[in-house]
Amino acid sequence: MRRRAERDFSKTSTSLTAEKEPFIPGDTIAAISTPAGEGAIALVRVSGANSIDVADKIFRGKEKPSQFASHVQHFGEIFDGADRLIDQGMLSVHRAPASYTGEDLVEISCHGGTLVSAHVLEACLRTGARAARPGEFTERAFLNGKMDLTQAEAVIDLIRAKTDLALRSATEQLEGRLGARIRKIRDDLVSMIAHVNASIDFPEEGIAPDEGEKFLARLDSVCEEIADLLATADQGRILREGVRVVIYGATNAGKSSLLNRLLGYERVIVSETHGTTRDTIEEMVNLRGVPIRLLDTAGLRPSTSAIEREGIARTEKSLETADLRLHIADRNAPRPSHFEERASNGSEIVLLNKSDLPEHVDWKNFEALRISCTTGEGLPQLENEILTRMTKQNLRPESTIAINTRHRDCLRRALESCNHARTAMRDGLTAEYLAVDLDEALRAVGEVIGAIGVEQILDSVFGQFCIGK
Repeated sequence: MRRRAERDFSKTSTSLTAEKEPFIPGDTIAAISTPAGEGAIALVRVSGANSIDVADKIFRGKEKPSQFASHVQHFGEIFDGADRLIDQGMLSVHRAPASYTGEDLVEISCHGGTLVSAHVLEACLRTGARAARPGEFTERAFLNGKMDLTQAEAVIDLIRAKTDLALRSATEQLEGRLGARIRKIRDDLVSMIAHVNASIDFPEEGIAPDEGEKFLARLDSVCEEIADLLATADQGRILREGVRVVIYGATNAGKSSLLNRLLGYERVIVSETHGTTRDTIEEMVNLRGVPIRLLDTAGLRPSTSAIEREGIARTEKSLETADLRLHIADRNAPRPSHFEERASNGSEIVLLNKSDLPEHVDWKNFEALRISCTTGEGLPQLENEILTRMTKQNLRPESTIAINTRHRDCLRRALESCNHARTAMRDGLTAEYLAVDLDEALRAVGEVIGAIGVEQILDSVFGQFCIGK
């Protein structure tokens, strides 16, 4: 019997007609939205139905905040709710719905000392607000329809962007490019489900869901759109996490020197003593707009030291998860007996270091990229080769639309359900089976933008934010 045949098919049409429950504004929240520590200015945010009332109680100027025009800053004094002066600063009122959260929002700019900003926040909490959870301001923006879930996730990507390409990707996602593509897929699925449900609910009208190749072509078009987005998953991982490049080789071959050269500063201690690096050291570098996660590893050699053996084990583990490996050797020394020529391996680049010194006869005619971490010779060619290998392995993020891990999970389920629907059509199964599969695809796609069934994922998404965002 075909999977899920026991489901109640009468429920397949409800998701298309059920009205979305209105969002009921929660209590008033407050948080410091600037980083901890000393600075010129700190920003305290207050959002919710009573935010302007809170401002009236703690801010004194020529007018009360409740009389302010929206989106205009006013100078005044900030009190603790009684008569104790905390600071002088600027306050602006952003009236609903024209605010970041879609609620009445107050922003207080005070001096950036750790203690003064904490006292301003405490004054807000004493006069009717509560401390905001991480990401709660952006969560309210989502719940109030100010942005879809992909745009909310783009906010954290924007904050964490380390390259211009990652920044552009986050900006375009914040503008809604990814959400627009998802909504088109969802609209196509809604149209097909409506057609199938009509054939089920009104059989006397002669509406056939299996209109031959025409309906199947529409389904194939949806599958192609989903597959195109799934193909950007690696690009998204690279934009957000970077290409994982592991530097490895024998001890004293120049691994740490290469890391320092690529970073542009002395990150790792370099010594002629063998086995200096005992642990895996990871740093991020911007290589012509592409984020690269460089890992310097412990040198590979037989060792009796328990600490060094653990470092070597970590090296081997890092090699298993690497996107690209840089196998480095000392060309001034004899070629190790275990060293294998692996230049033909697309995920590995063989480097012969110390090209400023005479080359040992063992390396004659050996195909590898020759570099010098002392003089910098060959390093521009190495950067070109890294980018070339990334392109060959489809690791270079050419497109700025790139899905994240959560999107990929949702879209994979959607594509699987669409493929089941295609099989149902090919096998000549009844329209009820087709409706179940398409409805599941619709739900999975809807989860990407938060259009349906998102309660269980909101905490996961917004929990990544800092408090005050």
